[in-house]
Amino acid sequence: MRILGFLLLMSACLTAFAEEHVKVTKHPAPEKALIFEVTIPAARPAVWQAFATSEGLSTWLTPHAVVDLREGGEWTAHYPGGKTGGGTILSFIPERELTISALAPEWFPTVRRERTNAKFEFIAAGDSTVVKLTQTGWKSGEEWDKAYDYLAQGNAQLLETLRRRFVDGPIDWDKEWGTAAKK
Repeated sequence: MRILGFLLLMSACLTAFAEEHVKVTKHPAPEKALIFEVTIPAARPAVWQAFATSEGLSTWLTPHAVVDLREGGEWTAHYPGGKTGGGTILSFIPERELTISALAPEWFPTVRRERTNAKFEFIAAGDSTVVKLTQTGWKSGEEWDKAYDYLAQGNAQLLETLRRRFVDGPIDWDKEWGTAAKK
């Protein structure tokens, strides 16, 4: 319960920041999609390393992240309490693109099982990198619609956390999560 409360608080706090830095576009048709863009104040190789290695992903997504950079490999965040996020790597082009078969949160069981595709693109922009996330594969139905709306905010928060990592440095998980970070 304590972790859920923390995650809800973190979600509320990040929403304000996410709206400031992350551009979110909803495409309802012809192919339903969510598109996010954020400028990260770091060179593309550094941003790629933060996505494409367990060590890098652990500096901003969760202290227990696993990246097995190969087709069929995992790109997974292991959260306190046994929750997971992320997905399975479908394809990648080093420093340019990473596509995963994305896991929705557990409270969207059908969407989690059937999955969406999340394609992250890394675009050099001088000393910065634009990260563009395009999430497709949405189906019809109430659960899919709720997951779409939830992830419109959730993925904006995800990218804001990535930006924060490069603005403020790697996240201090002990400070963020306390003893839960060690589990």
